Amino acid sequence: MADSSDLWIGSAYLFLQSTSEKIILPSLYESSHQKSSVFKALKLALADSTGGLHGVDMLKVHCSEPHLIIQLKFCIRENCRKFLRSYRAGLFQESLQKHLQVTLSMTAVPVQVELKAGSEQLDHMLNEEERCLECIYNEKPDRLRDEEIAELEESFRSLTCRQESNNSTPSNNCNSLNSSSLPYCSGGSSLPPGATFTFQEQQFANRTLTPDDHQKFAKLVSKKWKQVGRSLQKNCRALRDPVIDNLAHEYDREGLYEQAYQLLLKFIQSEGKRATLQRLIAALEENSLITLAEELLGLHPSENDMS
Repeated sequence: MADSSDLWIGSAYLFLQSTSEKIILPSLYESSHQKSSVFKALKLALADSTGGLHGVDMLKVHCSEPHLIIQLKFCIRENCRKFLRSYRAGLFQESLQKHLQVTLSMTAVPVQVELKAGSEQLDHMLNEEERCLECIYNEKPDRLRDEEIAELEESFRSLTCRQESNNSTPSNNCNSLNSSSLPYCSGGSSLPPGATFTFQEQQFANRTLTPDDHQKFAKLVSKKWKQVGRSLQKNCRALRDPVIDNLAHEYDREGLYEQAYQLLLKFIQSEGKRATLQRLIAALEENSLITLAEELLGLHPSENDMS
């Protein structure tokens, strides 16, 4: 297992099912009126279990009656450890039930939980913490965050920011959140709500990719451009197979720079305003191109060789 917390990335699936015949979680999530309430409860319960909003990412919510299945992504080992301990003690389950009760305005929402990583049922090995961590670490995320999840995140952040600005003390639903988990809610920020993302526990402004980003990527990504392209293709139809292989063949004589440049050009042209820095950074992070991600975010005084 990797020792560096910056490179520790793992994935798990959380299976949720209400034990009440009157409450069908997938139906509630698919309801346009209740979706944001269910998402908010999930977000707050996960924050309770890890100590902050950015302890774990939700990549996808699957509705497979009677289960609501959430794909989780952990980027820091210690956050994953905190979640496992909370889950093992039943605290996550209690927190989720409490938040669902509040957000859905119901008397009670009893929930049964299961946790899996790949083919491993983690509920059977919760007392073996290191083994659970290893299973989650070995199960790498196979997708970027769904656009629907990103939109729900923005709505949640907007609501939280308004609560913070309208109240001298945080609302009851936000008691578990560290003040440092929402630094972008400062009153003087000119960014619209949700226009930030987290990288290495820091907040960065999200924006569309610039020509400078484009050139840096092409210059520094080197032979890993195809892996980055396959990460981007999960939410970009224009990069679906065999497009990436065709680019490699068509620009083979021009070399790696041109191949990488054409890849990102196709992404930018097809996605328009949705070709954001956040999506590119996520793809770089997924392929362990941390130095390049830091370069694009201005964390290095000078460019580094990524070959």
